[in-house]
Amino acid sequence: MGKSKLAKKVIAFSIVLGIVAISATSLLVLDAKAQTKEAVKQINENTTTVAPQKSDVSVKWGFIAAAIAVGIGSLAGGLAVGYVGAAAMGAIGERPELAGRALIFVGLAEGIAIYGLIIAIMILGKI
Repeated sequence: MGKSKLAKKVIAFSIVLGIVAISATSLLVLDAKAQTKEAVKQINENTTTVAPQKSDVSVKWGFIAAAIAVGIGSLAGGLAVGYVGAAAMGAIGERPELAGRALIFVGLAEGIAIYGLIIAIMILGKI
């Protein structure tokens, strides 16, 4: 299997997982909005402060969405570091003065995984 076919499969897999993550996050948000409306009705009926209860389904989807965000971010970051690192080592072998620039590009590629982690922390903060 060539590199282009593998890259196309990885991109397609990442897109599908991204759609699943967005769907899971949307369900989490919609469930939270529905629970908020129920809590408002309870407050209006009872005139007491009642915190909305989170259902087990929304908590499960929240954990799944966070796991997918970290997984896709780590997978994409690993692929990016692999490609950028290989190119950087080739460039450094020919021109050693490019080591500083190459390190910056590898660091930017690693940032993708950190973004996934930040999104997961934000999702878990809403649970």
